[in-house]
Amino acid sequence: MTSIADRIAGAAPADEADARGAATADLTVITLPARAERELRLDLFRGLALWLIFVGHLPNNIVTWFTFRNYGFSDATEIFIFISGYTAAFVYGRAMLEAGFVVATARILRRVWQIYVAHVFLFVIFLAQIFYVAARFDNPLYAEEMGIMDFLKQPDVTIIQALLLRFRPANMDVLPLYIVLMLFLPLIIWMMKRRPDVTLVLSVVLYALSWQFDLHLSAYPNGFWVFNPFAWQLLFVFGTWCALGGARRMSRVLSSPVTMWICAAYLLFAFCVTLTWHLPQLNFLMPKLIEQWMYPITKTDMDVLRFAHFLALAAVTVRLLPKDWPGLKSRWLRPLILCGQHSLEIFCLGVFLAFAGHFVLAEFSGGGPVLQLVVSLAGILIMSGMAWMLSWYKHSADKSAPRKKSAVGNADMAGGGS
Repeated sequence: MTSIADRIAGAAPADEADARGAATADLTVITLPARAERELRLDLFRGLALWLIFVGHLPNNIVTWFTFRNYGFSDATEIFIFISGYTAAFVYGRAMLEAGFVVATARILRRVWQIYVAHVFLFVIFLAQIFYVAARFDNPLYAEEMGIMDFLKQPDVTIIQALLLRFRPANMDVLPLYIVLMLFLPLIIWMMKRRPDVTLVLSVVLYALSWQFDLHLSAYPNGFWVFNPFAWQLLFVFGTWCALGGARRMSRVLSSPVTMWICAAYLLFAFCVTLTWHLPQLNFLMPKLIEQWMYPITKTDMDVLRFAHFLALAAVTVRLLPKDWPGLKSRWLRPLILCGQHSLEIFCLGVFLAFAGHFVLAEFSGGGPVLQLVVSLAGILIMSGMAWMLSWYKHSADKSAPRKKSAVGNADMAGGGS
């Protein structure tokens, strides 16, 4: 089974790939796993991130208490961006090694165009969804809550700004960030081929400069991007670094008991801090000096505490969930894995479902805990069902392709002999 990125990248014939790999082996320091290897953990956690993003977009949702965003500094966004960088580097890094910089860049730009088209399509349909609900139920607050009031005032200007990725309704901030990061992927991989550690250091420097000089991208009509690309690029580049050999070189450090104890201690510290957010009566346990040093823990600029929290979670997860864990083949985890393998489509669907759930919770039964649970589960089931349909369609198309080629070949042979 292949992911979206695998399908977009394509594959060279095995003999040709081996020849190209041998020709370039002495020109690069990065390493890639064998093509047959499939890292189901990436699909699993990318699917989990999509579920968590959907659940998190539902207002005042009791189900969020079953997610880890209320028990630490990071959330599903960090998972999604890291895995996006990892999988993109794995696919297109191999393409660059086998086919060269120009071909790999062309494939990456094609992928960027697909994501951009998906974003524009999502923007248009999402606006139509909001306008229909607001007009049908005579409630303009929906337009205000989703951040599209400026579109009503100046639709012509707003559409242009939306095409430039500067205007986005609520819940539509992840894809623009992903588009910008993917645009720089050819340069990142090219640098990783030669100096992977230096590339990662340069990414850290850019992250530090974004904090020092307040580097941001402006949004329309005012403010800045919700996810600052100058800061979030660090997580994306770190994902590419791990995919292109960094994770393998870190394996000894990750397997160290000292590392695990440090990670566990930091996760416990983050849990205790977030506990004071939900239980204000525990604020006296937080020394003022630490509060002044820590706060605010900003998501826009990916605070270093969030980044460290994600690293600690990732290290513990890799240790507790090995690559050959039998549970990855379980039918109970299959929906998560399928969602992760069709991430772009499922993310777009999740945005629609989140607003639909928002509407249901606002209009019916006061949005109580039972309804919140039902809406959350219904959305997850719909996302899982769509992922299964996409997987079934892809599998059917792959099976029919050889038969079509065979039929065409037989027809050519028959025509040639007449």
